[in-house]
Amino acid sequence: QVQLAESGGGLVQAGGSLRLSCAASGRIFSSHAMGWFRQAPGKEREYVSAIRWGTGGTYYADSVKGRFTISRSKSDNTVYLQMDSLKPEDTAVYFCARAWRGYSTDAAEYDVWGRGTQVTVSS
Repeated sequence: QVQLAESGGGLVQAGGSLRLSCAASGRIFSSHAMGWFRQAPGKEREYVSAIRWGTGGTYYADSVKGRFTISRSKSDNTVYLQMDSLKPEDTAVYFCARAWRGYSTDAAEYDVWGRGTQVTVSS
């Protein structure tokens, strides 16, 4: 059974950067995708980015395109989210998750979730 653990969140000023990590215990298969979602207080969980584990193909929500970069290390079983040019509206709890049927922007397609890491961007 795969378990996911996020790290790297924190408090940063607007315009700053953070790098989130998501370490997976257990094997991730080439057919899987890994995604990042976020949830701000009082709002629904929102898709941020995803990566196909096998091909490394990457996808982004329009709100973060050009500012965030997702990557993965197969040897370390880890997914990363490099967040640059952060804005106050990026403030949220960030979750990583596994989509066992492959790439999707729909949270319902993700069957394993981490506990999340808080990202706070001050203005």
